[in-house]
Amino acid sequence: MAEYFDIYDESGRHLGTAPRSECHGNPALIHCTAHVAVLHPENGKLLLQKRRMDKDIQPGKWDTAVGGHLDAGETFESAAGRELSEELGVKGKVELLHLFDSKIRNLIESENTRVFGVKLAGPFDFQRSEIDDVRFFSASELENPEYRKEFTPNLLVELEDLKKCGFYPAE
Repeated sequence: MAEYFDIYDESGRHLGTAPRSECHGNPALIHCTAHVAVLHPENGKLLLQKRRMDKDIQPGKWDTAVGGHLDAGETFESAAGRELSEELGVKGKVELLHLFDSKIRNLIESENTRVFGVKLAGPFDFQRSEIDDVRFFSASELENPEYRKEFTPNLLVELEDLKKCGFYPAE
């Protein structure tokens, strides 16, 4: 069964839906996403998660934290809360820190992303059907080929932007 994304124009107006396969690499079909960088409450280090080896078009990929596509009528904030609940089991209202917005236009994605930060240490009840592991991985672990299969290009950009904001994986 094909996966569909809600799509938007440059001004953020909802246009309808399109199959995921048509959205990738098509700059006219923009999807909006909310990402939440989970930050350790004591040291501000980034929580990173590893996707299941058999999941997604980038098997075994690392993610900066949680995130997902906005559904029609959803705000960036409500989508971020939904994703925290679905992916990490975080229930109830949490304080989201708006870190930055980014527009990505490349052969893989055409998306407008709002990146939030939230200070949480866990424990997390993560979505084991999609995620292998969620913890505060060290930077050296991410560089170790045994642990790191790949980062998607967009997440590498986001990770660099998070570093510019002062948020790093643990050493």
